[in-house]
Amino acid sequence: MEKLVFIVDDEPSISRLLSHWVKNQWGYKVEVFEHGADMLENLNRGPQLILLDIMLPDINGIEILKKVKAANPHLPVIMLSAQGSVEVALESLRLGAFDYFPKPIDQNRLGPAIKNALQNYELQKRVEELEKDIQKEFSFDNIISADNKMQSLFKMVTKVLNNDITVLINGESGTGKELIARAIHYNGSRKEEPFIVVNCASIPRELLESELFGHEKGAFTGAHQRKIGKFELAKTGTIFLDEIGEMEMSLQAKILRVIQQREFERVGGNEIIQTNARIISATNRDLQKAVEAKEFREDLYYRLSSFPIVIPPLRERKGDIVILIDHFIRHFNNKMGTDIKGVTKAAMKILYDYDWPGNVRELENTIERCVILSDSENIDVSQLPAHLASGDYTPNLNVSGEMFTENSPIIPFEKLKEEALRHAVKVTNGNIVEAAKKLKIGRATFYRLLEKYKIEVDRK
Repeated sequence: MEKLVFIVDDEPSISRLLSHWVKNQWGYKVEVFEHGADMLENLNRGPQLILLDIMLPDINGIEILKKVKAANPHLPVIMLSAQGSVEVALESLRLGAFDYFPKPIDQNRLGPAIKNALQNYELQKRVEELEKDIQKEFSFDNIISADNKMQSLFKMVTKVLNNDITVLINGESGTGKELIARAIHYNGSRKEEPFIVVNCASIPRELLESELFGHEKGAFTGAHQRKIGKFELAKTGTIFLDEIGEMEMSLQAKILRVIQQREFERVGGNEIIQTNARIISATNRDLQKAVEAKEFREDLYYRLSSFPIVIPPLRERKGDIVILIDHFIRHFNNKMGTDIKGVTKAAMKILYDYDWPGNVRELENTIERCVILSDSENIDVSQLPAHLASGDYTPNLNVSGEMFTENSPIIPFEKLKEEALRHAVKVTNGNIVEAAKKLKIGRATFYRLLEKYKIEVDRK
C-alpha cells in the first residue's frame, strides 16, 4: 500500500520542492496543505507522516503538533522551521516530534529521516496489533470451559483485575494456572506493562535469587557483569512466580520483604531498589501442609494467599473434555492445515473415561498427536496413545477407594513401578522435582530408577 505523507507549509516554493522530493524521488503519495486547520480536518484520511512548518498563517505549528499527538500519539511529525532556534527544536522534540529540520532543508538528511519515521510508525502499529492479539488470546472468553465451577472461578477472578492484591493459584499440573495468571494481567489495569514468568522449580536454587533480584558484578564466581533481575524487569507490571512451593526458606524471607516493603537489593549490592510489580503465584502443592511440615513460611503463605484461587482438575469437570477436544481439533487444524471433523464414538468414550492426570495439557498433547496421525476425517481408537487405546492405564479409584477389584488383572510389581515412573515423567513434562514429589520418593531414588528402566526425560 502506497504511504501517504501530508505536507503543511504556506510557502508554495517550499511545498513544491518537498512534494517533488517526497513523491518523485522517494516514491510516496503526497497531499499539500497551506493551513493547519485544513490538515487537521483531513487526519481521518490516515497519513503515515506529516511534514509540518512551525510558522503558519492560521495556527502555530507547535499547537498543531499537540493536536496531532492527542489524536494519534504514534503518528510521526517532522517539524520544519526557518527560525533555526534551538529552543524551538527542543520544544518540538519534547512534545513528541520525530525530528526537526531548519530551513533551507538538507535533502540528504530529510530522505533517511522520512524513511526511518515511516518504518518506526509501521513498527508501532504492529506492536499495537500484537498487544491486541495478546489481550484477545488471554481474555476470559478464550478460556474454554462450560463447567459451573470454572464459570464461578472466572466471575471471582474479575474482582481482582484492577487492584494490587496478591493472588495464589492452586491446581494440579496442567490445569492452566499460568493461563489464569495471564488473563488476570492482560484484562486488568496493568495490561500495558510487562508480564514476567519465573518457574521456581526449573531454576537451580543457588541461581533463583539472582534470577529474581539480579546481581552486581563480582557478587559471586561467574558474575562478570551486573544482571537485572525479574522484579526490575517487571517494573509496574506483573511477576508470576510459578511453583512457588519449591522455593527454599531463606529466599522466601526475601519475597516476604518485597511484598511488605516493596523493595529489594541485588545479590552482592547495597542499593535499595523500589518495585511496584504485582505478584501472582501458583503451586500444585498444598501450602498449608507445607507450613505444618515447616517447609514453607507461614507469614509468607498468608501474604501470598490474600486471594486464593483453586482450579479443579479435568477429572472433576468431565463436561469440559468434549468441548476441549473440539477446540483443540479446530486449533490444530488451523495450525497444520488439516481437516479433522471430530472423534469416533469409540475413541470419544476412551477419552471421556480416562482420568487425565496431566489435565488440560495432557489432553491438548494427545489431540495434537491424534491430528498428526489421523488419515481420515475422524480421530479413531487407532490414533490414540497406546496406553489409552489398549486401556493399559492406571484406572480410577472405585467407590471403596481401592485401585484394584477382584476382576482386575494381576500386573507384575516391577512393571507397575516402571509404568508409574514413565507416567510421572510424562505428566510433569520432565520436571524431576515435581515427578519425584508426586511419586513420594527422593530425587536420588528417582534418578536411579530412570537409569534402571532406561527412561529418557525430555524436558519441555
